Amino acid sequence: MSYELFIAKRYLKSKSRTGFISLISYISIAGVAIGVAALIIVLSVMNGFETEVRDRIIGSDAHIRLGTYHEEGIANYQQIIDKIADIDHISGISPYILEKGLIREGGRTEGVIVRGIDPETVGSVSDLPDQIISGGMHLGRFDVTGSPNLPGLILGRYLADRLYSTLGDTVVLFSPGAAGPFGQPRARQFHIAGIFETGLYEYDDVFAYIAISEAQELYNMGEFVTGLEIKLDDFDKAGEVKEVIQGILGYPYFPRTWYEMHRNLFSWMQVEKWMGFIILSLIIIVAAFNIISSLIMVVLEKRKEIGILKSMGATNASIRRIFIYEGLAVGVIGTAIGVLLGWGICILQITYHFFSLPPDIYFLNELPILMRPFDFVLISITAMALCLLASIYPAHKASTLIPVEAIRYE
Repeated sequence: MSYELFIAKRYLKSKSRTGFISLISYISIAGVAIGVAALIIVLSVMNGFETEVRDRIIGSDAHIRLGTYHEEGIANYQQIIDKIADIDHISGISPYILEKGLIREGGRTEGVIVRGIDPETVGSVSDLPDQIISGGMHLGRFDVTGSPNLPGLILGRYLADRLYSTLGDTVVLFSPGAAGPFGQPRARQFHIAGIFETGLYEYDDVFAYIAISEAQELYNMGEFVTGLEIKLDDFDKAGEVKEVIQGILGYPYFPRTWYEMHRNLFSWMQVEKWMGFIILSLIIIVAAFNIISSLIMVVLEKRKEIGILKSMGATNASIRRIFIYEGLAVGVIGTAIGVLLGWGICILQITYHFFSLPPDIYFLNELPILMRPFDFVLISITAMALCLLASIYPAHKASTLIPVEAIRYE
């Protein structure tokens, strides 16, 4: 152990004449620990929410949507499926139709987004079959008992609530953009075969699913579909797979990844996460000011010892290192305590779910936690870097003391 580190350790442990300097050092350690713990907990919660939202969006949507420029639609979609089905990481492909419409039951009419799906393949690209909370995937013209009926329709939970609809009710879908024989909007009757809930209000409040053949007829699309939904075995590979698809199909086909379809939402969540990191770092900065004040008071109290050390041959660099080591010691101890405290609270929440949330508002029963090693490393480095910067000025002041002036009146 170098003598600079030995002296710094003695200064940190020794009690001053009043004990006030040691108290400030302990407060500094506590401030660093609280700041580090707060950062770990907040970033872990933000990671948890981001993951939950992403998983729910991806569960209700595909990893890649393949459409065309100018939204012209795809006619020969089975040939397109055959061309791209063998691309690495693709685990499922399903055609879809996405159009706007109106839905009416009794005297109530609501705007709706109609999605035509293939009941046979939609489960390979979406979690819809698992998200049905009432009824089932009975989109054909036969109900669950096998009896002939109107074609089936699956409504989002909140849309069904606004329509006061239940299973088996008859509703009418209108397609304002597709005129009938006499210029009026096309309309078709459906029976409610199922009700789904994704946990995302924006989906559960506006979406209605019907069979793709019914959507083609309702919107007068012939053999066309809006596009293809593609599921991957690793959603992080969406960008790579998109480039491969684009290279095989070329113009006019236009693939979009899950991130591109929801860029605004995920960009906003990233900005919010890093703004939270910056704001909560102010707690550590306040602790760093405590380090500056405590080290300055140590310098004033140890003037005689510093003068003696310099008269014995200690260099300015050695004196600087003594006080930098002392500031770093506060940072290391505070950071270690904060990391253990933050990690412990996160583990307790994951295990015992102390902090619950109203599921009707947040679509979650408890506060989500996702700890990432990168966040722990980044927070630790930031905390120790701030403590190092805080110790530079007091260390410089100590190194510039003149030995004769320091011990003249001692």
